[in-house]
Amino acid sequence: MKTPQISLRRLALLGVAAFALVSCEKEAETTDLAETGESLDTAVLLQADESEWISEELVNLGEEVYEDEMSASGKGPAFAGLIPDCATVTTVRTETTVTRTVDFGEGCEMPNGNVLTGILTLEFARNPEAASRTFELSLADFTFNGIAVEGGAHVLRVLDNGQGNPQSEVQSGFAATWPDGQTATWNGNRTREWVEGFGSGFWGDNVFLITGSQSFTGPLGNTFSRTVLEPLRREASCRFLVSGVLEIQRNEATASLDFGDGSCDAFGELTRADGTVETVQLRRRMRP
Repeated sequence: MKTPQISLRRLALLGVAAFALVSCEKEAETTDLAETGESLDTAVLLQADESEWISEELVNLGEEVYEDEMSASGKGPAFAGLIPDCATVTTVRTETTVTRTVDFGEGCEMPNGNVLTGILTLEFARNPEAASRTFELSLADFTFNGIAVEGGAHVLRVLDNGQGNPQSEVQSGFAATWPDGQTATWNGNRTREWVEGFGSGFWGDNVFLITGSQSFTGPLGNTFSRTVLEPLRREASCRFLVSGVLEIQRNEATASLDFGDGSCDAFGELTRADGTVETVQLRRRMRP
């Protein structure tokens, strides 16, 4: 599976710039997060979780744009209606390819409450009979609830994963700048199994189980690995993961974030390597 080239070039440039900025700001200091034992600072872990939400929402939107095209061609399920009227969708078809551009303008509110600006583009081969299909997702001048996001994803989709469910293998790379100036980058591979709601024609009953791993580089340049220990359950009607366990690690420090028992709420349980347990409120910036 190939890596999104635009994403990696942008992430590399951002990483160099971030390193230079941090070096200047921290020149007079002798310690950093790792050296002070704050490598798994709660605020950074919550920012990492918020980035997880952003990439999941973007890939979910890409899936919807793709399914909308398949529905229009009679080769897919009923359109789920996640793309609102305030977004302008442009489709260019050739004999072999399809390019779909979704322009959210200067502010377009989604049915799930997210406010998007800028352009999301999907490109894929025109082969509706294939058992597996791929599409490329990219962003331009894009913001997600006021957070500037760039990068993209490569998605391989199968109509039946052997369990009777559609499934996507996602390789993504994103970078973001929050309104307060903090930045982060993340990339990795995820599997999204569509376990409920496929073909119903309504976005709100969609449920996915997510597995895989990613890396996350926080505001001070520290990189964390994130691995799913128990499948993360994402219900489209809830802006929080409702269950599953994610492990976060930097060097020898580890922590796990448990998203709960299935309830749609803003809280998770953070367990550190020493057994300390903390209830944390998850970050979900909803509006600019």
